[in-house]
Amino acid sequence: MARLNRKQIAWRVAQDIPEGAYVNLGIGAPEMVANYLPDDREVIIHSENGLLGMGPTPPPGEENPDLINAGKKPVTLLNGGSISHHTDSFAMIRGGHIDICVLGAFQIAQNGDLANWATLDNSRPPGVGGAMDLAVGAKDVFVITDHCTRDGQAKLLEQCSYPLTGTGVVTRVYSDHALIDVRDNSFTVREIADGISYDDLNDITGAELIFADDCATLQTPAL
Repeated sequence: MARLNRKQIAWRVAQDIPEGAYVNLGIGAPEMVANYLPDDREVIIHSENGLLGMGPTPPPGEENPDLINAGKKPVTLLNGGSISHHTDSFAMIRGGHIDICVLGAFQIAQNGDLANWATLDNSRPPGVGGAMDLAVGAKDVFVITDHCTRDGQAKLLEQCSYPLTGTGVVTRVYSDHALIDVRDNSFTVREIADGISYDDLNDITGAELIFADDCATLQTPAL
């Protein structure tokens, strides 16, 4: 089946972020979203380590060791951007000042429950970071994830089996196969990758899918 790569998923997320939004990008694939925001759209990127007005990844050789995101990767600071204390940065999150956060996930339930900080594998240490604060503090939670685990297990489920990060918080899922809204305790497919049938998507999902009447092909550039 056709699959989008991480850059393509990040590009698709970036197209849905509206003008003037305050957005937090989680560690990993969500960080890439900053590289694909439309040039004619002002979006204020927040990082919980104290950056507001974060820009895209700098060109090689132009990295500033004092400018990193929450994943410790080099970033830029746009004109008008600011640097704050870690505590103040979390006050923005907990105070409800973040419009959208983009996070990764181990599992997502059809009622919007999110599990993204720990599995049941005790050989891998859990790391919640700022995810719990973001999951409940942001007005909308977008998730970037592969549709299945590496061993083929579904990540979109009726109920999460892993420890929860937040309950009923996810509003939209961007997977390598589809764009799916989470509402009214159900998964509604809005866009599906070219070459994937409805039956294909149903077979790799652990919950019932509703396909929107206007379900479209998920189109991205070749990145």
